[in-house]
Amino acid sequence: MVSKPPAGDPVQDAPQVAPPQHAAAGLPAVAHTLRIAQAQMGVTRSARTLLKVNQKDGFDCPGCAWPEGDKRHVAEFCENGAKAVAEEATLRRVTPDFFAEHSVADLANRSGYWLGQQGRITQPMLLERGGTEPEGSERYEPVSWERAFAIIAEELTALSSPDEALFYTSGRTSNEAAFLLQLFAREFGTNNLPDCSNMCHESSGSALNETIGIGKGSVSLEDLHQADLIVVAGQNPGTNHPRMLSALEKAKAAGAKIISVNPLPEAGLEKFKNPQTATGMLRGAALNDLFLQIRIGGDQALFRLLNKLILETDGAVDTEFVGTHTHGYEEFAAAARAADWDQTLAATGLDRAEIERALEMVLASKRTIVCWAMGLTQHKHSVPTIREVVNFLLLRGNIGRPGAGVCPVRGHSNVQGDRTMGIFERPAPAFLDALDKEFGIVSPRHHGFDVVRSIQALRDGEAKVFFAMGGNFVGATPDTEVTEAAMRRARLTVHVSTKLNRSHAVTGTRALILPTLGRTDKDVQAGGKQFVTVEDSMGLVHTSRGNLPPASPHLLSEPAIVARMARAVLGAGSATPWEEFEKDYATIRDRIARVVPGFENFNARLAADPGGFALPHAPRDERRFPTATGKANFTAAPVEYPKVPEGRLLLQTLRSHDQYNTTIYGLDDRYRGIKGGRRVVLVHPEDAAALGLADGSYTDLVSEWTDGSERRAPGFRVVHYPTARGCAAAYYPETNVLVPLESTADISNTPASKSVIVRLVPAGTAG
Repeated sequence: MVSKPPAGDPVQDAPQVAPPQHAAAGLPAVAHTLRIAQAQMGVTRSARTLLKVNQKDGFDCPGCAWPEGDKRHVAEFCENGAKAVAEEATLRRVTPDFFAEHSVADLANRSGYWLGQQGRITQPMLLERGGTEPEGSERYEPVSWERAFAIIAEELTALSSPDEALFYTSGRTSNEAAFLLQLFAREFGTNNLPDCSNMCHESSGSALNETIGIGKGSVSLEDLHQADLIVVAGQNPGTNHPRMLSALEKAKAAGAKIISVNPLPEAGLEKFKNPQTATGMLRGAALNDLFLQIRIGGDQALFRLLNKLILETDGAVDTEFVGTHTHGYEEFAAAARAADWDQTLAATGLDRAEIERALEMVLASKRTIVCWAMGLTQHKHSVPTIREVVNFLLLRGNIGRPGAGVCPVRGHSNVQGDRTMGIFERPAPAFLDALDKEFGIVSPRHHGFDVVRSIQALRDGEAKVFFAMGGNFVGATPDTEVTEAAMRRARLTVHVSTKLNRSHAVTGTRALILPTLGRTDKDVQAGGKQFVTVEDSMGLVHTSRGNLPPASPHLLSEPAIVARMARAVLGAGSATPWEEFEKDYATIRDRIARVVPGFENFNARLAADPGGFALPHAPRDERRFPTATGKANFTAAPVEYPKVPEGRLLLQTLRSHDQYNTTIYGLDDRYRGIKGGRRVVLVHPEDAAALGLADGSYTDLVSEWTDGSERRAPGFRVVHYPTARGCAAAYYPETNVLVPLESTADISNTPASKSVIVRLVPAGTAG
């Protein structure tokens, strides 16, 4: 069953399939990087651009948030970073002629891959539904910036309440733009500031704030290099954070051991062929010392049992640290001692010998780091799982000393910085107090809407205007049909974007596309050439300066867009110097320095070292834990894991190697052996045999929920694959349709996209 996409859009459900690979990077990564860069940018532009990626005088990669060391390689980027740069610095352009040729209905019928390949958007565009054109043939038309801001002002000022507006932020937004956007939203009168963190590491922030007092990781690159043991759980660095492999390689060379905990074997953790060294290219470095192929959602049970075994081992607990720096130990210890071997083996799918080997490595380590990503954060029980990871580290004093700590590996390049700047629907009172004092405003104190609650508000008519600073909200969110219907109920949808994505085809009654400068573009304002700043996954703040002429003379920067929108909406009644902020971003940083702790003397520190500075982190720097108890908190939650009925599988959604979040660079997943397609479902051969699913057959994925509801994603090619027994995997955003809006993690409200109970039925049947 092979689909027939629109003309020019490639078939995505008939891939070639080969065995998965067992090494990452190396010569194939170099060749693919050069091929993509040349196709998008040409030879000269590629060299000019790539040599500036992640350099102190260059721009921050628009991909992941992995940090750079002080000494940097001339090619300080990975294959996927090069893809991200090539897509932004492309020579392809989306002009008004393109929109005249393609109706919104046509765009809605296109794949995300096709949309992204069209190039950079060059002018502001307006869609007015219900006009003279027949339904289904509406098209975006050019609009002036002045008219665009007037439309936004018209719609926002017509709302019955500021809380009928939603201001979403993607993780690529700079610190300066994020600070201005939250300032504008709060001066306007709302805390409705959902962001992409709500969909990824919100569970990490919820767990860490409660247990150690700060919702960020506690380690630096140097800590990784000094660690004795690094546990990588629910994460695929080879595809999602490839430069992390260099840090793991360096740690291994210094004697570290690595345990990976994942339902799928990942090539990058088996062997890394470092393309920056001749030895790495030829031989590579084995990284994994132990691979625990865990069942989806079994991580809490694993760490709980390890904690029980540590407690039962004489001298294994750091009693001095526990007694001095922690709270809640006795209740936690009682829960841990009750951990059950049989339950753990059932939850994890591991055998006893594997867990005992892991324990040996844990006990042999004096400095342990646990790294994790979406494999831990997108389950119903994600917050208790991450708390259990913290318990595991606290027991042996592995927070607040070199070579040890928590390492949630963030995705988008400034997702952590945006939260630091105040993009949060539940801001701390102290932050609002400082903001109000600085600007003479009165910020609302009631909580706003996160991503899931924002979609519900649009669905239910509680929200009427949606503004997105970057990202692909429709493509990133769960329950695709519900989300798209909710977006179409809006009076106005606004997207600040560099390129096309599905969100531009799923609109309110009126829709604006506001084209903006990218990371690679020079930014010149009335005050001269500007730079912006970002915060990486380890809390280092540094500059980013584009070096290419903008893709069009009609583009505005993100800070300029926010400043002009604020002036149009708030008018003369606002005393905030929006025009000054647009002219010179240093004036924004001066205000940040007075509002956000850790940014004192912001501009002076950047001038002294463009490579950046580390934000304060009390647990790491002082072994001080700013929690409600004043100490690091042990916790004791019941062990949870998904129970799967007979004849069903547990599905996790994931990225391909040719993908970053919802941006699809290509149709291959090289390390997993998939070429030329995305609609595949990876199933263990023995599970497939039991279900009667031949390799190469086609199936519909049907998710089942406790309320009796079902959702269907049709037309997936079955690929026999060495995943954990009882588990399956398929790419998002194609599988977002399977996850109900209400299926979220407890406490964090993050969509539970990593543990979806599905049945696989013959494609096109009613089964």
